[in-house]
Amino acid sequence: MQRRHFLKAGIGLAALGATGFARADAHTTYERFHAALARDPELGVYANLEGNQHGLAVVEGRMPAELQGTFFRNGPGRFELGGERYHHWFDGDGYAQAWRIGAGTVAHQGRFVETRKFLDESAAGQFLYPAFGTNIARKGFRDNDSLNTANTNLLPFNDRLYALWEGGSATEIDPDTLATVGIHTWRDDLAAMPFSAHPKIEPDGTLWNFGALPGGDKVALYRIGVHGDVLQAGVAEIPQLALLHDFAVSARHLIFVVPPYDVSLDADLSLAERHVWAGSTRGARVVVVAKDTLTIRRVYELPPHMVFHFGNAWDDAGGAVTHFDLVLHDGDMLAATSRVMEGEREANRPSAHAATRITLDHATGRVRTTRLLDGAEFPRVMPNVVARRHGRLAVLSSDARNTALALDTVNVVDTDTGRADSWRFGAGWRAEEHVLVPRRGARRETDGWLVGVAQDTTTNTSALTVFDAARVHAGPVALARLPYRTPHCFHGNFLAAQS
Repeated sequence: MQRRHFLKAGIGLAALGATGFARADAHTTYERFHAALARDPELGVYANLEGNQHGLAVVEGRMPAELQGTFFRNGPGRFELGGERYHHWFDGDGYAQAWRIGAGTVAHQGRFVETRKFLDESAAGQFLYPAFGTNIARKGFRDNDSLNTANTNLLPFNDRLYALWEGGSATEIDPDTLATVGIHTWRDDLAAMPFSAHPKIEPDGTLWNFGALPGGDKVALYRIGVHGDVLQAGVAEIPQLALLHDFAVSARHLIFVVPPYDVSLDADLSLAERHVWAGSTRGARVVVVAKDTLTIRRVYELPPHMVFHFGNAWDDAGGAVTHFDLVLHDGDMLAATSRVMEGEREANRPSAHAATRITLDHATGRVRTTRLLDGAEFPRVMPNVVARRHGRLAVLSSDARNTALALDTVNVVDTDTGRADSWRFGAGWRAEEHVLVPRRGARRETDGWLVGVAQDTTTNTSALTVFDAARVHAGPVALARLPYRTPHCFHGNFLAAQS
């Protein structure tokens, strides 16, 4: 793996702050956001949180008796400290949540991930270290894990629970108390290596993941067995590498899409600001890596799209064709996810954010794209079809009635026909990612539930939502409302109770 060489290849987060530069306008961002929040309560989903949470939800409807387990969620919870506010939505300190479902009741627990960064800055009463979109640098640091916010996903794996970021290690969390156990190193020579927040777990329990440092031309690749042992580790070289947030896994391939960014070396900018959109001069690239050798099989060209999230991939024709689903954005999305931290809400263009099926013909090099649903984000499939052929895609969406980033509709899309089974929340609601949860012995991809969380900004409360995956249009079969607001999370996973 040549860990030292890999970490030096990219500018990464660990290269920030070398000048000791501190952004003086973090206080201005704070003032602008709070002025906007006073006028617009829907901005509450980006508001700061202080302290941990415990509560029992009031269930409206009837929680399915068969649905028992814990819905783990993770996202940024602390955006402000010492009168300063981060410039980017992705910068906040991780806040782990557990929605525990059993015997018809729902209990909620939320707790900050006590990373090294979180503890140091809490003690100091101010931000000390650079973040993805905010170049604060008041204190020196050792490596990527000194800056690790553990704020993007919460993954149950191998009877453990991990809070994931993407620039550094996984952080182990106690699944019962949500207390922070500490940094997890998969193997000694992989310490502090980037480990993305979007690993894929195949039905046999094998975990695939990657790690990238923007500004370098290398991606670390990992295959981890069901007992947590590293079965494969390697590096793929990808020229002009910028932000890679997610990927897809088929039976034979790992699929990446590299968006067209140039990465500036300006040390006075944050890592997000160093990403300069180059869509006017080049397109995105689909990079297909063979799983058996961890080498690049083929590279395909796409129009200039930004990509955050993938659904799933599967191979056809004996591996000669690969299909995969993802959400393609027209243009730079990093800027939009920054401006909202100052309270700026932009008009929504649903056609610029499309859930899409892409088909790659490895023999001819042809690419075919099919739009599935406009205004989309956060695609998910049933866990038992990962890397296999799938026919249903759960995805959130919104239309022109909303502002950008405001998702309010849940959908299960038939990927063969493009038809969506949909339900829209009322005014003032904001939906988080919803996941598909199969019933025991499920034979169809709609044989189960669609489970998620939504924020009601009119009452400043949050609710767990449960839909019948075969009848989403009928609305929630159960809605478990808390008496308080939880932080707006990015990603999570459902862990069924042991029978």
